[in-house]
Amino acid sequence: MNFWGDEQFSFFESILFQALGQSVQVIEAQFLSGGNVNMTAQVFSSEGVFFVKWSHNGHYTTPEPDGMAYPAPFEAEARGLDLLRQTDVLLIPQVIGYGEHSGKSYLILEYIDTGKPGPGYWEALGRALAELHSHTQPLFGLATDNYIGSLFQRNTPTANGYDFFFEQRLLPQAGMALYKGLLSKPTYDTLLRLRTHLPSLIPTDRPALLHGDLWSGNVLVTEAGTPALIDPAVYYGFREAELAFTKLFGGFDQRFYDVYDEAFPLEPGFDERVALYNLYPLLVHVNLFGSGYVSGVERILKGF
Repeated sequence: MNFWGDEQFSFFESILFQALGQSVQVIEAQFLSGGNVNMTAQVFSSEGVFFVKWSHNGHYTTPEPDGMAYPAPFEAEARGLDLLRQTDVLLIPQVIGYGEHSGKSYLILEYIDTGKPGPGYWEALGRALAELHSHTQPLFGLATDNYIGSLFQRNTPTANGYDFFFEQRLLPQAGMALYKGLLSKPTYDTLLRLRTHLPSLIPTDRPALLHGDLWSGNVLVTEAGTPALIDPAVYYGFREAELAFTKLFGGFDQRFYDVYDEAFPLEPGFDERVALYNLYPLLVHVNLFGSGYVSGVERILKGF
């Protein structure tokens, strides 16, 4: 008797067949995590070990008045992983397949065994992120839209980085929080005034390829003690925004920042800009987790 039941094993075998094009026997499956949106498991099979993520919801729906649904979250995640993997900078799990089966959407990835940080782990991560950020394109954004967590993230290519940061990062999240009654109208109005200040607050920089959701939970330590990245929200944006995000919840050693700055120096005053960049992830957390994050947004906006 297995914990999952024959129906779940049949689901794993069916989606592996779709991805690999051959019959696969599932030997064992270990539950990893689950929530309101996705479930995840480590699946042991006759063709190897895989990481499987699935959901009963093939679409994520925004809480906007029009109730608009944005399709294919796992396809967006797969595209982001492939884009990062193509840079050959860091270990990124290989996408085995994605699609829909039996009313569920799924994503199958290479399974990465984890361990403890080896010597030079933080230095390696700092150098690799600097190299990732050296990948650029003429416009901010991305050819396709994606998600940050379960929230839609529009990436319409934009020539002006300040316009992109304000109109496609801050404004949609602030508008959603206002609509949900989590953000006050005076705070929202203060954020609107921020737009005219951005060119004097943020240094000009070329679009950099970003992981997009770089907190410690999305950085794995491999069995060999080296870094790997998962769960991206990829786009081309201000690289300082990525580094600022790593400071929001901590967990990154100072050696990581020192080596990054040696490899790809930041403009003076970065520490004073961290809070400004982190308006975006804070607003995301307001919309995902509620009013507990509103005070952080209000502190940052104070004075504008």
